[in-house]
Amino acid sequence: MQLGRSLGAVLIRFIITGSLCVAAIGTAQAQTPSPLGEWQYSAGIALKKRFDPDPPHWEKIIGFGGEFLPRFEGSDNYYFEPGPTIDIRYRDLAFFSTGEGLGVNLLRGRDYRAGLALTYDLGRNEGTYYRLRGRTNLSPSAAPKLFAEYVIFPVIVRGDIRHNLGGVGGWIGDASVYMPVAGNKKFFVFAGASVTIADTNYMKHAFGVNEQVSENTHLPLYTPGGGLKSVGVGTNMTYIFAQHWFLDGVFAATTLLGQAGNSPTVDEKWQYAASLSLAYDFR
Repeated sequence: MQLGRSLGAVLIRFIITGSLCVAAIGTAQAQTPSPLGEWQYSAGIALKKRFDPDPPHWEKIIGFGGEFLPRFEGSDNYYFEPGPTIDIRYRDLAFFSTGEGLGVNLLRGRDYRAGLALTYDLGRNEGTYYRLRGRTNLSPSAAPKLFAEYVIFPVIVRGDIRHNLGGVGGWIGDASVYMPVAGNKKFFVFAGASVTIADTNYMKHAFGVNEQVSENTHLPLYTPGGGLKSVGVGTNMTYIFAQHWFLDGVFAATTLLGQAGNSPTVDEKWQYAASLSLAYDFR
């Protein structure tokens, strides 16, 4: 029992906020939501009170890393984006991170949390990519998010819904389930799966082909409706190599489904993402 508590405490201390480099801040030629699942931006946070009931008032993790992402949803072209890892939390109430955004836990308990956060979407630029030619550039935008997590130990169930105030627009939501699958005092792994749905406004801007786009690209007209957008799987891995220092690696594979996957703008239904960060825990 004591060993389990010890391992749990190490897990919470290092892994729950170490997987946040995947929302790196930067400017990309063409960027829409990452294939990473929403759960991967906050893996393990919901387990915190179970293993660490009395954390310090302030928790701070700072680091740097990079991610490998498709140029746009449905692209078969990838690019590398460097950026910071930032995760600052005040008790079990408020947080600011490059993964979860700026938020507050309105409801919180030993095995659950729910709240609001302000996140962001980096948008999409036409650039020189053929399937984007003539498609409207999507500006960066704020995206308020409502989220909830519940622990059925060792499984964590998560749901969230967010609205893009500009850019691609529309509503998008995720349902996820994940859990720790391997680990010791130096190395831990989370694995999970998720499903994503989106409304008509989002799907139209992300995957539609209007008359202007059709004329510029010779793609057929296409007007998708709302519904199932994608399903995906992923892993978060953390290696603790010194006191306060750790490496965090994240991988995800997502496949576009339904009207998203059938869009003529899609080069490849399978989308992949990977990231690696080096971070320091100030505890």
